[in-house]
Formats: sequence, C-alpha cells, structure tokens
Amino acid sequence: VQLQASGGGLVQAGGSLRLSCAASGRTFSRYAGGWFRQAPGKEREFVAGISWRSGNTIYANSVKGRFTISRDNAYNTVYLQMNSLKTEDTANYCCAAGDRVKYDPLAYDYWGQGTQVTVSS
Repeated sequence: VQLQASGGGLVQAGGSLRLSCAASGRTFSRYAGGWFRQAPGKEREFVAGISWRSGNTIYANSVKGRFTISRDNAYNTVYLQMNSLKTEDTANYCCAAGDRVKYDPLAYDYWGQGTQVTVSS
C-alpha cells in the first residue's frame, strides 16, 4: 500500500490543522493507521493510531485531548485533526499502516512521506 500525507503548513500557536493520509494500491480499511512525527534533532515519536476493525484509537500523552485521529474507509483515508497547536508540535508528520494499532513504529509496515507542520508563537 502506498501512503501520501498532506495538509501540513504554517499556523500560529492555538490554531488548527487537519492532516490527511491517502492510501493507494491496497485498501486502507484492512490496516491500522498511525501518525508519527519527527522534529529536527529528535527521534521519531508516535502521535496517534487507529485500528482497522473497531476504530479504537490511541494517543501520545502529549497530544491527548488536542488531536483526534479518524478514518474514512470509503475514501481510503486516515485523518489527524490537530487543535490547540503548540510550538512544540512543530515537526514533520508522516503516516503509516500496519496490521495492528501500536505505539511502536516497528509494528507498521508501510510508510508515507511526511508533511511539515510548523507552529509559530
């Protein structure tokens, strides 16, 4: 499955963005979806994940209550709604697909290119 993330941009602190991850090649509906981010000089970190069957979601503590992951299987797309953005959310965000929703990036088999999110103060 090929993944393409989009929707990044420059936003002021407190603002919102919605990222999209579109899948092609295979139906996304059979895979768990995940969002990860990596800031310069930092390791990649888990942001949010959603299971393929039940739609169960998991979040990193740093984004819980501010970010929402969702999916639309009819459009083969997973979304990440980001509200109340902070400067520390600045990173390159990429999406991934795997058999099960996990915090561990090793659980994901397919990765898309990232989209840059920059939050200004």
